[in-house]
Amino acid sequence: MLALNGRACEGATMANTPRTSQAGGALLAGAILVGTITGIVLRQSSIGFLVGLGVGLVLLALVWWRSR
Repeated sequence: MLALNGRACEGATMANTPRTSQAGGALLAGAILVGTITGIVLRQSSIGFLVGLGVGLVLLALVWWRSR
C-alpha cells in the first residue's frame, strides 16, 4: 500500500516546498535541433550541432540562474 488516507507518501514533503523550479531542458534540446538543422542546410552539421549546444547551454544557465 503506497498511500495512506488518500495522500501520497511524498505529499507532506512536496507541499512544504516554497518555490517551483523551472526546467530548461526543452530549450537545450530545441537549440541543438535548430543548430543541427541549420548546420545541415549550410553543409556544416558538426559546427551547427556545436553552436546549438553552446547556445542551448547558455539558455539553460540563464533559466537556472533566473529560477535560483
